[in-house]
Formats: sequence, C-alpha cells, structure tokens
Amino acid sequence: RVPVVDVQSDNFTELWPSMVLALRTATFIAVDTLPEKVTAAPWERGQKWGDTSGPCHPPAPGTGCDPVVPQSENTFLCQIYNLTLLCTEDYIVEPQSVQFLVQHGFDFNKQYSQGIPYHKGNDKGNESQSQSVRTFFLELIRAKKPLILHNGLIDLVFLYQCFYAHLPDSLGTFTSDLSEMFPAGIYDTKYASEFETRFVASYLEYAYKKCTRENSKLKDSSSQHISVEFCSYPANMSRYIDYRHCSLEEANHSKGEANKVPVCEKFSAYGWCPNGVKCPQSHNIDLIIDEDDKLCEKAKKRKQRRKRRKNAEEPEKALEQESSGKEMELIQNGEEEPPQKQSCYEPASADGRPLEEENSTAMEPEGSSDTRKQNASQGPSSQVGTHRAGFDAFMTGYIMAYVWMLKKRKSTDTDAEPWCPDCHNKLYLSGKSVPLQIVKSSFSKSSTAHNQKMKLVWATG
Repeated sequence: RVPVVDVQSDNFTELWPSMVLALRTATFIAVDTLPEKVTAAPWERGQKWGDTSGPCHPPAPGTGCDPVVPQSENTFLCQIYNLTLLCTEDYIVEPQSVQFLVQHGFDFNKQYSQGIPYHKGNDKGNESQSQSVRTFFLELIRAKKPLILHNGLIDLVFLYQCFYAHLPDSLGTFTSDLSEMFPAGIYDTKYASEFETRFVASYLEYAYKKCTRENSKLKDSSSQHISVEFCSYPANMSRYIDYRHCSLEEANHSKGEANKVPVCEKFSAYGWCPNGVKCPQSHNIDLIIDEDDKLCEKAKKRKQRRKRRKNAEEPEKALEQESSGKEMELIQNGEEEPPQKQSCYEPASADGRPLEEENSTAMEPEGSSDTRKQNASQGPSSQVGTHRAGFDAFMTGYIMAYVWMLKKRKSTDTDAEPWCPDCHNKLYLSGKSVPLQIVKSSFSKSSTAHNQKMKLVWATG
C-alpha cells in the first residue's frame, strides 16, 4: 500500500517542517500537477530520516519520497504528499473537466473549503516570511535536488506561473530561468521511457508498470534492483493519510481475460480513449504489456529469420543490398527513433508517423488529468479519488529511480556528473524526435522577475 499524506489549509502549518526536511534530505524530487491539483515527491536514498509529513504545490495533491536505512544502495524511502490548493483569482474551468473530476471522486467542496490559497504571477508585497505555497516552492529551489516530471513541459509552465513569477515572453528566457532554478537538472520520465528504456509506449502508468515488472525480474534473478519503502506514520496522522494499493498486477488480470475482452488499441498506444470508462474493450495495463511482450518476441524471431536468410544469400546479392540492408536494420532496431506500436499506424502521415499520434495531444494531452485518472478508472472504485495526482508523482519517481539504477549499473564512472547524464535537462516534446534542452543560451538572458526571485531565494535561504 502506498500512503499519501493529504495536505490542506487546516494542516499545512503542522506539516510544514517535515515537508521542508523531506526536500532538503531527498536524493531527488518527483512532481506532478493536475488541472486543479499538484503533486511533489522527494525521493531520498542512502540515509535515515525521522519525522514524516509535509505538502506540495498548486491546487492539487503532491508526492514525496525520502530514504530510510537502506538494505542496499538502491533502496529508497518514499514520502508522498497531496496538496489541495485553491486559486484566489478568477479562473476558467472547462465543464467536461469538472464533470470528469466529479465522476472520479474529486471533492470540490473540500477544495473550496480547505484548499490552500495561492495566486499567480509575481509576488505581492513581502511574501517570503510567510508559510505559503510560494515560499514552499522557494524551498524546493533551495534544496538543489534533481527535479523529476513526466511529460513535464506543461507542469513546469504551471509551477513557474503559479508559484514563482509571470511567464517570460520567450521560450529561450524560460529555459534559461529553469536552468538556474534547478542546477541539479530536470529529468522527464516520458523522454527516458522512449529514448532510454525504449518502451513501445510511454504514458505514465504503462511506463511505471513496465518498470515494476522488469525490476521484479531483476529481483527474482538476484540481480541489482531497486527497493521502495514507506514511512510508518503515527496514529495521530491517520486522518491525513489515504492508502492506494500498488500490486505488481491488477486484481482482474488473468489469462482468461485476455481471450474474453480485447485490448483497446487506442488506450494501449496512448493511455487515452475517447470512450473512457464506457469503452467495451480492456484498458488493463497488465494485459496491454502482455500483448506487447508477445509482439516483441515475435518481432525478434522474424529478425533472426531475416538474418539467417541474408547470411544464406550469395555474396554478390548480399553486396548489392548492403546499403539498403543497413538502413532497414536501423529502422528495425529502432535506433533512429523510439520503438512504436505498429497496430496504431493507420492511417499514416506524409512523414510516416501515425495521424492519431500527431493529433493525440490536441485530442487529449498525455499528461492531462483526464488521461491519468482514466488509467485509474480501471481499478477498484475505492482507489479512484482525490489522491490520484499524488500517486502519479510516486509513479514518476519510481520510473526515474529504475532508469537511474540501470544507467548506474552500466556506467564505468560511478562519480559521473550530472546525476543521470543521458536524461539530463531533456524535456519530451510530442511528435518530435529531439527533446527540448533546458539550457542557458548565450542569446537569451534571464528574466528580470527571475533575477529578483533568485536574490530572494538565497537571501533568505
């Protein structure tokens, strides 16, 4: 069971000290945001730390992870916090989003009665001395820890605009500011899932389940693997904590179900389906991964047969096709771009990419709350509720811990910097084969508001 600490206006001050401690002692911090919610999670490795409690950012829940006495160097102690927030300014909400949130257990009465207030844009007066979401965000910056997100560009825009300052005019200035705000680096688990672990799908729950499966195999074979532990909370905190079951396989996952209910191809590829919970086909992530594993195994066998046929060809013909053969092998190996689901490739656009994939962001952003909560809708109803964002941050942190362990295991330089070089400051961009680099360009200066905030961060740190 994954414990999620619910943070709201009536316990924000009480939980503040332990939350700040979690940030300062974490190995890395995973953050997730939803339309009316946000989540953050400090992950800590290799130390023991005491008190447990603390919140996160915007009008949503947050997640945090910290370490315990490790059984191995890859053991993490995880703390998860959900912050319910309330914007004090006028804002617009989409009726469909509100309806969806209500259907999945979001309590708007609770948000408006107990939400932690915040405002967007620049500071209003001297706010640095108060305990608020904005000052907590400054603590996140002061911690100088790697920041982990999933499909994180929109999350970063939201965090910056809601808790830091007005957004800069240009993207170059924005990325320049971010590089100074988070010197330990920003890491995107969607980018890591596609370009590093090379999963055939990279939406959050798929990547998480795939990592837990692969990690379980490593554990069973007595290979290096990650372990996750959670805090034992005192009885007086029980009213703040909600538990979410996190088994390796879903309860309704069975061999027979695969034959009875076909997998929804759209959900399988993108983690989103226009029919939502009314879809007659299966959205079970375990079944989806089972099917993908079978297809991958068949693809490997086809590749081996092609290789044997090629080796049996006469030298003249083999020489003639050498150039095209190498090019085809690159494509088959998926070395030019991430592997993708072939079943969703019709119709295709001019550049060979599926039209559905190109339009998937417009139809339903992979990182949106609808997509993520829809994943949850396939589980027991008791698990569908207001703490979904916090659990998403936990999954994000788990994916990064697994990727980091794999990279460290293959690396010859144990002191390599930055923290996870192959994913350092690379944000996933939908439909693009290259990431957005979070760097300070010689052609872009930092924003004035950012420079003022950085002075505040270190003057009061």
